[in-house]
Amino acid sequence: ASRKVLVACHRGDWRNYPENSLAAIESVIRMGADIVEIDLALTSDSVLVVCHDRTLNRTTTGRGLIAEIPYDSIQRCFLKSGYGVATSHRMPTLREALELCKDRIVVNIDKGYQYYDLVQALSEELGVTGQLLIKGKSPVENVSAKFARYEHNMMYMPVIDILKPQGRELFEEYRKSEKQPLAYEVCWDEYTPEVEACMKRIADGGSKLWVNSLWSSLCGGLDDDRAFEGGPAAIYGKLIDMGATLIQTDRPELLISYLRSRGLHD
Repeated sequence: ASRKVLVACHRGDWRNYPENSLAAIESVIRMGADIVEIDLALTSDSVLVVCHDRTLNRTTTGRGLIAEIPYDSIQRCFLKSGYGVATSHRMPTLREALELCKDRIVVNIDKGYQYYDLVQALSEELGVTGQLLIKGKSPVENVSAKFARYEHNMMYMPVIDILKPQGRELFEEYRKSEKQPLAYEVCWDEYTPEVEACMKRIADGGSKLWVNSLWSSLCGGLDDDRAFEGGPAAIYGKLIDMGATLIQTDRPELLISYLRSRGLHD
């Protein structure tokens, strides 16, 4: 019921630190962000590490498929900055990231539903299960069956590509479910009456609406770069008017500053 708009930071503060690094996560916590989005990969010796790609090539000084490399070898690599320059930072494990975030910020785990059992076990050990938000495009029945195996579960958010047939089918399936999700992520490349109706149904149903302002194909052109170039009010203001109460951004400082100017963020 809160009017506050929550800020989710995509891969941490990757403009100032290597993406998905502990430093990038710490930076957005200090900014006052509400959620940090991270990605997972699994090493050959079953260690969950925080990395978006399947390979080391783009984000580190190493090369090769993470799934084929043991963790100790990955630790010999250094993370690269957003400009491709090697830094002194190393790829963190999920354990290290969760220990840093404990009692400080919600963690949105992307590319992680396939590792749910491993993440669940670790989160229970660390006592952070209630802080974790995992998302995906799985049917209600699959998610319910997985969650039924545990006493405590992470928050789950379905991702809805509302302008695609499979997205519309998934949305209707979740809308008919007995328990509504805490939030829905809605993706669209053009703002149509169908998109508007979807968002209204989410708000009327009491769920939060998550919108990605990362790039135009996810938000009909209402993206971070346009907010940076033309002013945040014209972009973030429209998303808020559409009903967005969770915004994932690549420009957290800009978004937080704008929201605070409107009294929509602490």
